[in-house]
Amino acid sequence: MNPEFLKKAEQAKPILTVRTHTKKGGQVLAETSRAVFDFGTHLVGYPKIDFSAVGAHYDAPALIRVRFCETAQELDEDTFLYHGWISKGWLQEEIVRLDELPCAYTFRRRFAVRYVQVEVIATSPKYRLRIDRVGIRSVTSAPEPIAVCGKDETERAIDRVALKTLSECMQYEFEDGPKRDMRLWLGDLRLQALANYQTYRHNDLVKRCLYLFAATADAEGHISQCVFTRPDVAPDDASMFDYSLLFIPTLYDYFTETGDRQTVDDLLPLAEKQIEIAKERFTDDVIEDCDRLGWCFLDWSLALNKQAGAQAVYLYAQKTLIRLLKECGKDASAYESDAARKSAKAVEAFYDRERGLFVSGKERQISYAANVWYVLAEVFGKDDNAALLDRLQACDEAIRPVTPYMMHHYVQALLNSGEAEKARSVIRDYWGGMIERGADTFWELFNPDDPDESPYGGKAVHSFCHAWSCTPSYFFRKYFVEEKP
Repeated sequence: MNPEFLKKAEQAKPILTVRTHTKKGGQVLAETSRAVFDFGTHLVGYPKIDFSAVGAHYDAPALIRVRFCETAQELDEDTFLYHGWISKGWLQEEIVRLDELPCAYTFRRRFAVRYVQVEVIATSPKYRLRIDRVGIRSVTSAPEPIAVCGKDETERAIDRVALKTLSECMQYEFEDGPKRDMRLWLGDLRLQALANYQTYRHNDLVKRCLYLFAATADAEGHISQCVFTRPDVAPDDASMFDYSLLFIPTLYDYFTETGDRQTVDDLLPLAEKQIEIAKERFTDDVIEDCDRLGWCFLDWSLALNKQAGAQAVYLYAQKTLIRLLKECGKDASAYESDAARKSAKAVEAFYDRERGLFVSGKERQISYAANVWYVLAEVFGKDDNAALLDRLQACDEAIRPVTPYMMHHYVQALLNSGEAEKARSVIRDYWGGMIERGADTFWELFNPDDPDESPYGGKAVHSFCHAWSCTPSYFFRKYFVEEKP
């Protein structure tokens, strides 16, 4: 742990804004009955419920089950049937025993919630349980709400939900999701920071997160995929090839936005170290494939081969590092030579000239993930990239994005290739599709062709407010300026 960097991270720790939201009760519940309270919008905070007894003096504790749901669909989920590989500990529900009535029961855990469901498991024949009031103290480090933008109500609705998603994930750090995992992930941070620069401009929060990653780098300088901050700051014990490399563009974007040279001077050696560590995975300038789950992310698809896409992310990060070094007046020639060699090798190893698309792995798999990252890495020119994306869209066998994270990069690739209207259409169709299904905040995963898809073995632990889905607000303001508020 680097104490100097940790100190700088703590100096940038924000003060949370707290707001109180209340729903009046009055519902009287007997055993096995339940009541649902709808707060009308997504909230992140700490609930408190006021209870009393109706009837004779209570002669036994009331045993209740309280569920906190982000969407109405979650109310219909039978969480007892969930047996996925992500821990049941993330399920937002509590069994509570009320020994004294009336009482105000405050939940110590923070929840991401729109709907609160109270179910009575047991009372006694002599009394029933009354819910007098349900309250939530919501918390965020986002500044006051800002004006939405967009050319019509569809885009304004998308922007409104994207802003809400970002603000709910802005806590003491940029969390990936306030329901799960409640921690700082590098891939999410990069996209949250981009949206933040165009919206809330809470740039010290980005600075804090950069220093948290730097403070928790291991002895070799390897930056973790995510950082825990409670109860103490600690790195995850795993890393992902692409996420570690994305520290470089996250730092570059921060510098471009703020001009903060001191932070860049502090963290640039670590940024360079990520390239040096990543080089160890190459043989003859071609990245080695790997069958270890999670070695590289790209997208949430277990069928996705990551080899070709991983090399593209490496090139993207390295070219960003070259720009950063030059802007700081430093020599980048060694990185330029390496990037030229590995770009040529990538085309030789992965580009199928007959199909005009990049393929990956022994099965020569075609995916949006691999091809989009080669567009972002600028291995070809703008016109050739536009043509490649046309061929990709026409390829029925290509593995399509299933997360807003990968869809963000597809939209960015379209914009970089001069296809602004296509990019806008993707935003309207994809993020608008979540709104059509009732989204108050945008989700961790959304496959329009299979809305029930889950990589976890069940949707009960899905995050329905997830950081990497907030970037329509970035795109609308940066690229479609005529609709700025």
